[in-house]
Amino acid sequence: MTDAKTLIEKKHGKKYNEKVALLGKKKYPIDEAVALLTKVSTSSFDSTAELHIRIGADTTQADQLVRTTVSLPHGTGKKVRIAAFVPDDMVDAAKKAGATKAGSEDLIKEVAAEKIDFDIAVAHPNLMKDLGKVAKILGQRGMMPNPKSGTVTKDIVKTINELNKGRIECKMDKQAIIHTIFGKLSFGEEKLKENLEVILKSIKEAKPAGIKGNYILSATIAPSMGPGIKIEV
Repeated sequence: MTDAKTLIEKKHGKKYNEKVALLGKKKYPIDEAVALLTKVSTSSFDSTAELHIRIGADTTQADQLVRTTVSLPHGTGKKVRIAAFVPDDMVDAAKKAGATKAGSEDLIKEVAAEKIDFDIAVAHPNLMKDLGKVAKILGQRGMMPNPKSGTVTKDIVKTINELNKGRIECKMDKQAIIHTIFGKLSFGEEKLKENLEVILKSIKEAKPAGIKGNYILSATIAPSMGPGIKIEV
């Protein structure tokens, strides 16, 4: 009978298993965990640093949902394509601020045709009624602008600047897990550690009143290709 360890080894291959062997502890302090990221990465390219947090929440209860925005001090290392749904007189300002595309009816028609070549959408409050036409399309992709995530705002220019500098949204999925990124391995240990600490602090502060028991059940960081490293939270 094949045991679980053998199955894992067959699934991942020799290189991955060699990296797993480097992880001797069950959990690591943040600085030690970040130092291990480069060592356990199996890729030859500049990997993204990922964070996965399991929350002790009942996802069927509205008062236990976790959602917060975080401005990373060193950004994510990833260029984001931003679509700005704004009145016509704000189009030029949005593009100058760094929006990949900006508009109103023309942009909504593109989304309706499922021509979506952007990563995040922001909208002026005056456009939200019109966006109702494509709410389902954007919602299915997790891209519908929302006041809670700061993507519905009158100050479009400021929001676009923040997103380009590294503002991210952290929210729980249906399995009560928050998946996010906190930089590139090329950032170095210090910058990655600072980004990670800012995210953890923000998530702790965003604890919903409805969660009475253990809040953060586990937290793991990992390179985009490589094993996860459990951290002490």
